[in-house]
Amino acid sequence: MNNNLLKSFLRCKRKAWLDFKGDKSRSVWCPHKSIELINENKNFHQYTNDKIYFGLNACKEGRKAVAGLSLKIHNKYVYNSEIQPPLLIKVAGQSKWGEYKYIPAVSKLGRKTTNEHRLELAFCVIHLEKFQVCKIHHGLVISNFRNNFQSERIFINDKLREKASKVFDDLLNSLNKEIPEITKDRKKCSICSWQKYCNEEAKSNGILTDIDGIGFKTELQLKEVGINNIQQLALSSEDNLKQKLSAYKDTRPEKINKFIKQSRSYLSGVPFKLSSSKKTLLDIDEKLKSGFFIIDIESNPDESHDFLYGFLSVENINGKLKETVYEPLLDLNHNNNNKKLHKIIQKIQSKKQWLIVHYGETEKVSIIKIAKKLKLTYSEIEELKSRLIDLHLLIRSTWVLPLKNYSLKTVAKWIGFEWKEKNISGSQALLWWIQYLNTSNESFLTKIIKYNKDDCLATLSIINWLKN
Repeated sequence: MNNNLLKSFLRCKRKAWLDFKGDKSRSVWCPHKSIELINENKNFHQYTNDKIYFGLNACKEGRKAVAGLSLKIHNKYVYNSEIQPPLLIKVAGQSKWGEYKYIPAVSKLGRKTTNEHRLELAFCVIHLEKFQVCKIHHGLVISNFRNNFQSERIFINDKLREKASKVFDDLLNSLNKEIPEITKDRKKCSICSWQKYCNEEAKSNGILTDIDGIGFKTELQLKEVGINNIQQLALSSEDNLKQKLSAYKDTRPEKINKFIKQSRSYLSGVPFKLSSSKKTLLDIDEKLKSGFFIIDIESNPDESHDFLYGFLSVENINGKLKETVYEPLLDLNHNNNNKKLHKIIQKIQSKKQWLIVHYGETEKVSIIKIAKKLKLTYSEIEELKSRLIDLHLLIRSTWVLPLKNYSLKTVAKWIGFEWKEKNISGSQALLWWIQYLNTSNESFLTKIIKYNKDDCLATLSIINWLKN
């Protein structure tokens, strides 16, 4: 048991319990952890100019940066516990080794420094002080967000130390009990290796947050009026439930109707077409007959870099799959030069009468951003906007599907589409991209392009399902 388990506990008590006591065969590898480790390694090497030493001897020798140190911790449950500071930085001071001491450093992804970072530093500080026989007043959070490399000093006061000690005690108590309940904040589950395991249990127990659109707050309101699971929600009368929830001003009546339909579809496995859908679908179908683009983007959000624009050209919606043409446009250097941006716009404008179909808002935001950067006129940008069709919004406004969510992967798999790579995700594509940057190995680019093409084909399969 180590500080990695403590970080898991801060994210999700159930995850920490499963990491420590769970059946590892039920865990599915998640690329997000690898992305974090690669980012951490890159940040630490940049901060130390590639001069990192390892183990206790490096501390005794007074090296400037030390990793790989493990300190044993005693606890009341006699678990084998240790603290593993990700990186130690040498600073002026007095310790058992001489006129220097070490402070801990952690790495972060993204812009925000969280309680997780502060508490991990505090936890490291508490045990480093005992080990070095000296006082430590601060630690460092090292990051490189959107090419802005920085180190942030975090002061470790008594309140933070007490909180870190309490969290560790809570972790020990939790591990000594039965498995915790499924977390209320299910958004975190998308990057968890236990997601599939917990999803199976959530579905069998009828947990309300499995219904698309129901979060922790709505679940609490439903439970307060006697709706404790999906089965009870599905059996509810729409008028009766609206009346019960009328006290909650932020609960809109149309949402209640959608929740009831969604729960009934989820339990029965039967999709429902919404009454307003016919005209919308017929209009789109008519426009698609003249041909259309499907576009899918792969991005590195921490660097605000769209490194691949995938275009699937569909001349005939009733044609064969082999008649479609896929073209990947890569931006390998993240220099956003106008030549590459012009190439993307030129591709889009090569068929001005075609709609541009995408799944989710990422593509729309990126295309409009490029248009503005290239100084297209207001009328040109408005015309471009009129061609963009968000298939995600379209399917949600026309159908209620028996699914937990309406992501591209979930919807496409439900209608029978299969990606060539199993258990694939955008995080996996991002990991391949990072591996390509670190190794220049073209095989990683090949994998990304194959994945992106499959995303485009998955979008096409949803269009065909809607059409049929």
